[in-house]
Amino acid sequence: MSLTPILNRLAVRVSLRGVVLCVLLGAAAHASPATDLYAAASGDVLRDYYGWSTADLESLVGKYRAVLDDRCAAQTDSCPYSTARTVLGQLLREVGDAHTSVRDPDAAKRLDEISRNLPVPRTGARVVRVEGGLLVASVMPGSPAADAGLREHDLITTVNGEAAGKHGAINDPVGPNEFTKLERDWQSLQLTVRRVGAPDRAMAVETRELPARDEPTLAWVGSDHRVAVVTIPSFLPTDTAARFLERVKEAQVQQARALIIDLRFNSGGGLPQCVAAASIFGPVLYRMEFRMGAQIVLGLSGETPRQPPSRGSPPAPDARVWTGPAAVLIGPDTASCAEVFTYYAQRAGIPAVGEVTRGVGNSGVTFEALPDGGVLTVTVLRGFASVDQPLPERIQPDVPAPLDIAALSTDGRDSTLEAALNVLSAPAAAGASPPSPSMTPVPTSP
Repeated sequence: MSLTPILNRLAVRVSLRGVVLCVLLGAAAHASPATDLYAAASGDVLRDYYGWSTADLESLVGKYRAVLDDRCAAQTDSCPYSTARTVLGQLLREVGDAHTSVRDPDAAKRLDEISRNLPVPRTGARVVRVEGGLLVASVMPGSPAADAGLREHDLITTVNGEAAGKHGAINDPVGPNEFTKLERDWQSLQLTVRRVGAPDRAMAVETRELPARDEPTLAWVGSDHRVAVVTIPSFLPTDTAARFLERVKEAQVQQARALIIDLRFNSGGGLPQCVAAASIFGPVLYRMEFRMGAQIVLGLSGETPRQPPSRGSPPAPDARVWTGPAAVLIGPDTASCAEVFTYYAQRAGIPAVGEVTRGVGNSGVTFEALPDGGVLTVTVLRGFASVDQPLPERIQPDVPAPLDIAALSTDGRDSTLEAALNVLSAPAAAGASPPSPSMTPVPTSP
C-alpha cells in the first residue's frame, strides 16, 4: 500500500538524511548505468527498509554488488540498467519481502498514470493472468473492448498471435503488463477469445484515449437479482473509498438484500482508501509503526475523518454503513491494501470466500524514483491492529472456494461467487444480526 498522503514529511526527512549515505555506498556509483542503478536502489533499501524481514541487509547488498561487478566486468562503463535490475531482483528475493521490489520504467509510468488518472490509450479491458490465458476481469462501458463485443470473464488465449496467460508454472509471452504495453503503443489487438457455449473466436480490438483507472462497479446476482456485487479493481486512486461508498449506497437505494465485495484481482493501493472503505462495516483502527514512531489511521462510516473523535468517545450508533449480510471474495492476486480491507471485514463478522491471499498485508511501502526512470517500492512500516497485535501476513478464507477457470470459461460458472451466494443464502446469514461496533474500538490516541 502506498502511504504518500500520510508520510510526506517523513519521506522528505528520510530522503534528505540519505543523500550522504548514497554517496558513501561506493566510489563507482556512476561507473556504469548498472552500478548507478544498483547503488541507488540498494542504498534506499539500507536506509529506509522497515519491514518484517530478518535478513542481514548490509551483507546481502555486498554479496550482490560482487555479483553485479562480475557480470559487468566485460562491459565496464557500458553495463546496462537491465543487468542491475536482474541482480536487484535476486537480492530482494533473498530479503524475502514481496512488498519491496524494483519496477521498470514502463511499470513506473503506469503507476503514475493510474494515480493521476491520466488519459491514456486503452482498449477498456482489464485482464489478469490465469491458467490458459488472460481472464477479462472487467470491460469499461463504451470502450473499444465493449464495442468489439468483449465481455467480463472471457478468456483471451492469444494476443497478436502469441500465447497469453500461463500454462502450469510457465508464463506465456503475453501477460497483463505486455497487454498494457501494446495498448500504450496505440496498437490494434488481434485476440483469440474463448467464451461459454461458443467456439474460440477471433476478435480485433482497437485502442482509444480513456481514463487510466478502473473505478468500483456495481452488478447484481442471485436468483432474485438482489445481491449486489461491488468490484474494487484497485485502492491506488485517491478517491477509491468515496467511489466505493457511492456504489454501496446505490445498492442500498435499490434495496439489495446482501452485499459481495470482489477483491480477487485487487493488488492494493493507498492505505487511507482501504481503511476508509472497510469502515462501512464498523470503525477501523490501523496502527502503523515505522523507524521514527507510530501513527494511527482511522476509518469511520466509509471515510477517514480529518479530526478523530475526542479521547474516550464511544463509537456512534450509526457508524456502520452496511448492516446486512455480506461477503468478501479473495484470491492469490488479492494483496496489500486489499488484504487489509479483508482483515477488518472479517473482524466485523464478514466472511472471506475464495483462496489464500498473496501475503503482504502486514506492511506498507513508499515509492522511490530510480535513475533508469523506474521505481523502487520499499517497505517502510509494519501494520498493527493494536499495539501488541500485528496484522496477519496473509488472509485465510473462511470459506475455501478456488476460482475454477475451466468452469468459468466453458460453463460460465464462477465457483467463488457461487460459494459466496451459498453462504449468504444460508439461514444463519439471512437472520444474523450485525456485530456491535465496539468490536473495533475508536482510538483515543496514537
